[in-house]
Amino acid sequence: MPHSDSLLPKRSTSFPLQLPGKWLMNNQTIKKPLKSYGESSSYVPRSTNNSCVGWVLTLLHECAKTISQKNPSKCQQILWVLNEVASAYGDCDQRLAYYFLKALFAKANNSGLQLYNTLKIIEEKNYCFDTYVKLMLKFQEVSPWTTFGHVASNGAILEALDGESNLHIIDLSNTLCTQWPMLLEALATRNDETPHLRLTLVVSTSLETIIIKEITKKMEKFARLMGVPFNFHVIGGLDHLGEIKKEDLGLQEGEVVVVNCIQALQRVRVEKRTDVIDMIRSTKPRVVTIVEEEVDLTSTRSDFGKCFEECLRFHRLYFEMLEESFLPISNERLKLERNRSRNIVNSLAFDDGEIEEEYWRPDNASQWTKRLKEAFCPFHFNDEILGDVQALLRRYNTSWSLALPQRDHEVGIHLKWRDETVVWASAWKPNLAPSPQNPS
Repeated sequence: MPHSDSLLPKRSTSFPLQLPGKWLMNNQTIKKPLKSYGESSSYVPRSTNNSCVGWVLTLLHECAKTISQKNPSKCQQILWVLNEVASAYGDCDQRLAYYFLKALFAKANNSGLQLYNTLKIIEEKNYCFDTYVKLMLKFQEVSPWTTFGHVASNGAILEALDGESNLHIIDLSNTLCTQWPMLLEALATRNDETPHLRLTLVVSTSLETIIIKEITKKMEKFARLMGVPFNFHVIGGLDHLGEIKKEDLGLQEGEVVVVNCIQALQRVRVEKRTDVIDMIRSTKPRVVTIVEEEVDLTSTRSDFGKCFEECLRFHRLYFEMLEESFLPISNERLKLERNRSRNIVNSLAFDDGEIEEEYWRPDNASQWTKRLKEAFCPFHFNDEILGDVQALLRRYNTSWSLALPQRDHEVGIHLKWRDETVVWASAWKPNLAPSPQNPS
């Protein structure tokens, strides 16, 4: 297997405080309270300079607390203050406030589903395949957030498929196939005969037409360029991954199956995750690759306060990472932050069961490990794969690092940003023992 470079992808200034106008949603405005929040709280700063560090986050915490305590009067006061300082163009905390304010306002007014549907319509209306791919590639250039999982997964796949001639990769990810050019290039440079690769991509309904039209021709063209015999198939028409069946995948005799899940299982409803994992196991894969963001919004889902704290903790890391990676006025940074708004709304603005389609409710590594061990055994990353990942991280600034398992029960590797774990990558092989039902 080719080492290092063959698996690697081909890489602040201050900004003035901008106060938005009163935010209008569903004919409701955040109205100025009769009594200023500053008169009864120490959370509003005495000065009016551009620095909002600390107290804006405190306001967000206090607002979430008032919602949990069902205190609409105090909640309205805090929402008004947040609306005065929140800005999509400000510093990191102001940007966080801008997006969390929407979710908190919707939660307080029981309008979360309406906001979610509005954001979905806007996203689909403005969706452009070429623009989105360019955005993803730019993100990969400045941050290993996604490429970390690509390199680790590709390494495990290549090791598991070494010497095989008929390959079938089932991709449940939503990364628009940006992972696969690296793998095709590695397959093309293998010492033995180039294998035949069949790639099955599972997508949601909203992207099906664009995926078929745009990605198919790009992937087939690149495979021809690399000299890899290639067949590409798209499965669409699904509202969520929980609907996928083994029979839909077109499995054939004599092929070696791999299932790739890059931030895919977090989009499966919690109560359906065991079923999806069992379906994956039923394909008898040689290896299953799992990459997920390190955040727990599953065990906290019944407690709004804890769910808010975890959601804010994780997104502050993400927004700080973007702030370090892009210029403040970067359009790419704005788009990446905007893309996260649906996840924030999804997690906070309404309860489970209000939407039937895909949603965002991730587990952390320990929770995924416990769930996956019911059906699989760990497929450990070898030294060559770890070397590839470390070579990748050296392309970025020193804020990024690799964390290896520290205890016997830990599986996989972590991407760390400023010593905080943010992404988890792992690989698994089928457990020969029958898979017991593991209730969610």
